[in-house]
Amino acid sequence: MSQDKYISAGAAALQCKCPKCRRGDMYENKLLSFSSQKMNETCPHCGFKFEMEPGYFYVAMFVSYAFNVAEMVTIAIATYILTHSHNPWLYCTLLLGGAFILSRFNFRYSRVVLLYWLTPGLHYDPNRARDDYKKHNV
Repeated sequence: MSQDKYISAGAAALQCKCPKCRRGDMYENKLLSFSSQKMNETCPHCGFKFEMEPGYFYVAMFVSYAFNVAEMVTIAIATYILTHSHNPWLYCTLLLGGAFILSRFNFRYSRVVLLYWLTPGLHYDPNRARDDYKKHNV
């Protein structure tokens, strides 16, 4: 990667890249893979430790909860607009199904949102984005 190439925070967050260097992957696999959502302990590019202290990602549960509420409200409103149904079983089925289907997204992106935007003092470091960063800092 050349020095003048800049990756925006939004693009790096959507690709689940390290918030410090925006180069290394935060997860070992892709969102829609059949294997488990395993998060790397450190950034493979710059060595940044994602879980900065024990229990750090407990806060991500609150972010995931906010995602779930927004998704369920959206699904409920869309269901009502599309079907005009008052059947509670329809809503329960669609809401629980939506929560189940989107659980992988919520798990992954709640941690990304926590690291990118809800952690004070954690900012992008252009020096860590250099190709030779890890060689000089091992």
